[in-house]
Amino acid sequence: MTDRKRSFTRAELESFRDAEVPDLLPRTEDQQLRLLFVGINPGLWTAATSTHFAHPVNRFYPALLLAGVIERPVDPAAGMTDEDRDYLRARGIGISNLARRATARASELSKDELREGGEALAALVRRTTPAVVAVAGITAYRTAFGRPKAVLGRQPEPFEGAELWVVPNPSGLNAHETVASLAEAYAAPARVAGIIAAS
Repeated sequence: MTDRKRSFTRAELESFRDAEVPDLLPRTEDQQLRLLFVGINPGLWTAATSTHFAHPVNRFYPALLLAGVIERPVDPAAGMTDEDRDYLRARGIGISNLARRATARASELSKDELREGGEALAALVRRTTPAVVAVAGITAYRTAFGRPKAVLGRQPEPFEGAELWVVPNPSGLNAHETVASLAEAYAAPARVAGIIAAS
């Protein structure tokens, strides 16, 4: 059972270094995966709470709420509840990562790890058949897939049968983005996936 505490000491967080966080994916055949969000790798807070994008200053869930991708708040910092996870699954939303192991910063990952993660993601997409894949982080995407000139937005070629988007990283370290700009970026692939109505 997830520890619902809202703060951790540095030593507690460090104890989760290299831990893995399970993907959030459909559990039954009648749950359709419409939109698969892909982070770079789990942070230590994510590993500690077993909840993707869980750091208190991460703007992923506030941006999803503002965009209408989700219709009720999710407070991940203390760890998602089973109800939260089931809600996302029911909306057709899944979450994975390019690299499996938790680090304090994504910059600790090697290029080889990201490339291997890209190959593993391709296999996951073949298996789970989402309509749309949205990778959160342009630099990691360029490295993982050998596309140094890729830009944010819809990518020109499909990815294992899915429409592929690259969206901004919601980390608090990404100072170029706001909750509002992230919401706009995340709404676009969600419309294509049929999670929110086309405007």
